[in-house]
Amino acid sequence: MKLMSVEAARAAMLAEAVALPAETIPLGQAVGRVLAEDVAAVRDQPPFTNSAMDGWAVRAADAPGSLKIVGESAAGHGYEGQVQPGEAVRIFTGAALPSGADSVVIQENAAREGDLVAVPACKTGDNIRDAGKDFRVGDVLLRRGTRIDPWRLSLAASAGRAEVAVHRRPRVAILSTGEEIVEAPAAPGPFQIYDSGSPALKVMVEAWGGQATRLSGVRDQLEAVIEAMRGADADLIVTVGGASVGDHDLVRAAAQALGLSLRVESVAVRPGKPTFFGVLADGRRLLGLPGNPASAFVCAELFLKPLIAAYNGTTAEPVLATARLTGPLAANGPREHWMRARLGHGEGSVLVTPYLDQDSSLVGVFATADALLRRQAGAAALSAGDVVEVLPLARAGAPS
Repeated sequence: MKLMSVEAARAAMLAEAVALPAETIPLGQAVGRVLAEDVAAVRDQPPFTNSAMDGWAVRAADAPGSLKIVGESAAGHGYEGQVQPGEAVRIFTGAALPSGADSVVIQENAAREGDLVAVPACKTGDNIRDAGKDFRVGDVLLRRGTRIDPWRLSLAASAGRAEVAVHRRPRVAILSTGEEIVEAPAAPGPFQIYDSGSPALKVMVEAWGGQATRLSGVRDQLEAVIEAMRGADADLIVTVGGASVGDHDLVRAAAQALGLSLRVESVAVRPGKPTFFGVLADGRRLLGLPGNPASAFVCAELFLKPLIAAYNGTTAEPVLATARLTGPLAANGPREHWMRARLGHGEGSVLVTPYLDQDSSLVGVFATADALLRRQAGAAALSAGDVVEVLPLARAGAPS
C-alpha cells in the first residue's frame, strides 16, 4: 500500500471536509459550538458613563470641600438632575454618572455629616468608566469560526444577542468490527475481549464538537459490514478495526462495494499504519482506524479531531510543544512515531518520559499518558536532556 506522511494524509483528509451549513440556536446552548456569523455590537458598552466605585459623584473643581448631598444614583436608577457647583450625589458601582459631575470620590475617602459630605481633592475622570469603554456600536466582537466558551457567550450576551448562527455539528457514526470484540456487560468468550475503542472514540467525538453514534458491532462477514455502513446516517463514518488487508479485515472491501474513492491509502505513522480515508459514492466520508486502541486513539488525535473541526468551520491541527527527555531514545525507524509519554517539570523545564512499552494494544499505558512524543521518520538517537516535540493530551491533569 502507498504510504503518505502524516501531514500529507491530514491535508488530503481536510480537503474533503467542508464546513457544514449554519443553524440558529439559543445563545445559552451555544457553548462548544462554532460561530457561522460575525457577532457585532448593537450599542455601546457600557451605554453610559458610569462609576467604577461606590462613592460620591462630584465636580472636580469643587474638591476639596464640603458639598451638599442632592440625590442618589444607583444601578438601574440614575439621578435625573444636574450636579451644580457645591453639590454631590451618592453613587454606586455601575450607576450612571449624573450630568454635571466629572469625578467620583470613593466612599472611604469621604466623610458624611447629615446633608453634607466632605471630599478631598480629586481629578476629572477619577473612578469613572467612559461610555463605550468595553466596545462601541458596530464593533465586531466575535468572528465567524470562533468556538463559543462561557466567556465568549458572556460577550455575545452583552451585545444583546439571544440567538447565534453556528455550524451544524457533524454526525459521526462509529462502527467497531471484529469477531473478537464484545461489549460489556456481555460475558466474553474464551477468545474475545471487551470493546475499549469505540466507547472512548464516541466521547472524543462529542468533546471535539461532533454528534456521535455507535453502531452495533458487526461480525466478520462482508455483507454485514456493508449493510452497517450503508445504513449509517452520518457525515463521517469512523470504523475501528478491519482496516488492514488480512483475510478477516473486511472494512476496505465493504467500503469499495459502496463506491469508495480512496484519498489516503495508508499512513507512514507508528502506531496506525493501516489508517485510510476516502469518499463513498453517496458523498459520505469514511475514516478507517486500526483496531488496537493506542493506534486508534493516536490517529484520532492526528486526523479525526482536525476533521471534526473542519466540519465545524474551524481548525484543530495538532499544536506541539517542546520538552526535554529524561532518558535516552534509540534512533527511529522509517515511520513517524508518536510515543505515549508522561510530562513533568524540573529545573525550569518541561520534562517528558516516554513509556518503555509502546505496544499499541496497551490501554493501561494510554490511560496514564498525558502526552504524545513525536519522533520524525529516521530520527537519530537522542540523549537525556535533548529537546523533543510533544503533543499534550486534553485530559484530566494535562494541559489542553
